[in-house]
Amino acid sequence: MIKFHPKPELLEQFVSGTLSPAESLMVSAHCDMCQYCQGQVEAQTEEFAAQQLELEAVSDSYDPQFDLMLANITQQPVAETVYSNGRRSRTSEQPGSSIELDGRKFELPKTLHRLVQKRGNWSSLVGKLWQAPVELGYDGVANFIYMGQGGSVPEHTHRGSEMTLVINGEFSDGMNDYDTGDFIYLNGEHTHAPHSSSHEGCLVFSIVDQPLHFTSGIARLLNPFSHLFFR
Repeated sequence: MIKFHPKPELLEQFVSGTLSPAESLMVSAHCDMCQYCQGQVEAQTEEFAAQQLELEAVSDSYDPQFDLMLANITQQPVAETVYSNGRRSRTSEQPGSSIELDGRKFELPKTLHRLVQKRGNWSSLVGKLWQAPVELGYDGVANFIYMGQGGSVPEHTHRGSEMTLVINGEFSDGMNDYDTGDFIYLNGEHTHAPHSSSHEGCLVFSIVDQPLHFTSGIARLLNPFSHLFFR
């Protein structure tokens, strides 16, 4: 069951087209998996479009930027898959819609399908952790990260922001317990140590805009090289 969603102001900025490309990508992917947020976006899109049309109707002069903004609103991604209890149905899987690791196939939310061909090879890290980098084409370092059962990421905080979407499975980080579809947005005010005790492990998609800063144990020795840890 999805418990963690983008904040209302983030959804409003998504609708108005004022988020960064990385933020828009993550919010859109979450909406693919979350019927509640998808409904919120659809309702806000209709309301925002109506407001802009009213403003245009009373405007004394034509503003070409209006057409660009309205086009951006009406072209926001909309989830087309049927869900049950917040989990994505596998009945509509299409080529390029999933990624594999050690013979396991993980279906991705529709928004992330275009990233399948931009994904690098999986590499094994410490602590039953695997990482596959993704070339976004804009600011932000993106990775698919898989934590096997008992896998963990060393305790860390953030020099910038970290957005994470749980694609499949469950993990905890000392602050909360997360499940498939959950959206997590953290910054330098948060310190956490993600780990998965689930038998199936956990696959997430994560974007950071600055290297992590490790805060506990021997992992602190990695800080001068943290830009290589999630490259």
